[in-house]
Amino acid sequence: MIVLALPRGGVPVGFEIAQALSAPLEVFAVRKLGVPGHPELAMGAIASGGVRIVSRAIVDELGIATETVDAIAALEAAELERRERLYRGDHPLPALEGRTAILVDDGLATGATMEAAIEAVRRLRARRIVAAAPVGARDSCARLAAIADEVVCAEMPDFFHAVGEWYRRFDQTTDDEVIDLLRLR
Repeated sequence: MIVLALPRGGVPVGFEIAQALSAPLEVFAVRKLGVPGHPELAMGAIASGGVRIVSRAIVDELGIATETVDAIAALEAAELERRERLYRGDHPLPALEGRTAILVDDGLATGATMEAAIEAVRRLRARRIVAAAPVGARDSCARLAAIADEVVCAEMPDFFHAVGEWYRRFDQTTDDEVIDLLRLR
């Protein structure tokens, strides 16, 4: 079993889960592809290993051009690579084949980043994939349940607008905080 935290916000949650399960903690890099002018709304996501998912429903509904999606994906790919180098350095991701991978984020709004992570970890041949978050939109959790082996979401409120609404404090997790937690693993 291995806990794979989605940086940055999933790392503090993943740290606690890894501690409780006495399991190793690693980061698994993903990046949201935010809608132009509304970067918190995901129109898709990218993940380590070249995975890219796009919500055709959101892209089509908002009339976002393919070129715009490609440009945003290219920018986010550069940030994904930066974070992988910063958080992992020369330390490669441990082999996942045959293992249970628990993917952890701080919340599931659209679920796009978790969907990309699930696809990437599936390609790495994990035996079982569990998607976990403290809070998530009911429809996103249901959609993820169709592609993960299990979804664990402590709260699935009927009215879900944003992840931050479900935390008393929802400060942005910094790179330094991620690095500090990874050192403690």
